[in-house]
Amino acid sequence: MKSIEWLGNALRILDQSKLPVEILYRDAVSYEGVAEAVENMEVRGAPAIGAAVAYGFVLGALEYQGDRDGLPSFMEKVQSRLAETRPTAVNLFWALRRMEDRLRECWDMDDLEDVRRVLTEEANRIAEDDRRMNRLIGEVGNEIVPDKANILTHCNAGALATVEYGTALGVIRSAHFAGKMVHVYADETRPLLQGARLTALELLQEKIPVTLITDNMAGYLMQQGKVDLVIVGADRIAANGDTANKIGTYSVAVLANAHGIPFYVAAPTSTIDLKVANGQEIPIEERPANEVRECFGVAVAPEEVKVFNPAFDVTPAKYITGIITEKGIVTAPYSVNLLKLMVRS
Repeated sequence: MKSIEWLGNALRILDQSKLPVEILYRDAVSYEGVAEAVENMEVRGAPAIGAAVAYGFVLGALEYQGDRDGLPSFMEKVQSRLAETRPTAVNLFWALRRMEDRLRECWDMDDLEDVRRVLTEEANRIAEDDRRMNRLIGEVGNEIVPDKANILTHCNAGALATVEYGTALGVIRSAHFAGKMVHVYADETRPLLQGARLTALELLQEKIPVTLITDNMAGYLMQQGKVDLVIVGADRIAANGDTANKIGTYSVAVLANAHGIPFYVAAPTSTIDLKVANGQEIPIEERPANEVRECFGVAVAPEEVKVFNPAFDVTPAKYITGIITEKGIVTAPYSVNLLKLMVRS
């Protein structure tokens, strides 16, 4: 299953809100359609969101029907709409900056078709970069996975969260393909159950042994000595190593630290945001209340109860053993070593 696929004049999207009950694809033919798919979490996962909005930018250029002089103001509107969809995932803004830079390089082109071609080529490069980086993350991360490891992961950082292969699950895949007898504990990941619906599905398809647990079982498993290491993804990594990921990740990191269990973050360098000094500066998206009050449209709480529903939390760098990127594994001091990595990039 592919999270997204470019068709030349539309973006085919796997609606992840329907998995695993239904495999439903739909074609977004406008930038608004892409924006709504990202907001509704039909497309999710920071790398996949980045590639999706790049193609949404292209669809905006394809939609434009005016003369050459009016294109910049129209594309500014397109970029603004796509940027407001998910505030925490930095890959979204990274991809839009790349598309904006490419558009600026096209100002001397008189033919709009040439502009559209150049923008499409850039979006394709963003998608291909994600495929390449995820494969390398898997290769690099395989080094830290011992044979017969029991690995805990939270949310979904697999092929469905990326263009292909995955970040945290990419590491697990690489270890599995290398012949290591790994076993995965997948947190269900409330409230939208990405671990139960998506991670479990991906691992079953790959025939990687997986056991599904509720989020509040992780500490007990660690206490019983059943977890050897934790690998999670990331939506934004600050300059000091503080990392935003799906809500509940911080709790897992604290538990891992209390039990002396290595805790790794796997993410491409496009997820590192050196403009953000620390985790307190990372904007945390708050999702609709009914995601907590309901489960697949079925009420599980009183309709009038107040809900707090942040989509992400921030794990302080002190709890992170290492950050696995396509360029190597970064360890503390993160403020120094992340900068070195990005300068080298």
